[in-house]
Amino acid sequence: QAQLVESGGGLVQPGGSLRLSCAASGFSLANYAIGWFRQAPGKEREGVSCISNNDGSTYYADSVKGRFTISRDNAKNTVYLQMNSLKPEDTAVYYCATVYTEGCIPKGDYWGQGTQVIVSS
Repeated sequence: QAQLVESGGGLVQPGGSLRLSCAASGFSLANYAIGWFRQAPGKEREGVSCISNNDGSTYYADSVKGRFTISRDNAKNTVYLQMNSLKPEDTAVYYCATVYTEGCIPKGDYWGQGTQVIVSS
């Protein structure tokens, strides 16, 4: 069964760090651009960061620039999101998904189940 599985979420204090992982099974992530999205309670889903599958170009939302870093390890079939200097407003469920090469727009074919990130003291 082809799927994406996120992991690495949890409770962290403001200023702390987490690394999220998005692992693919049943298909090769190397063939796909991948994005991270998040949704906080009562808010719309927003794109956080995306990485292409050809030239490794990246996109970051303004709210996370300089704090988050997206990377991929095709040998491990995994995409990562390193999140540093976390703020309470980063609290959300984080999802990974396949995206179109341009625009960090979800393709709609693969979505993970989400991992909860809570930033609180």
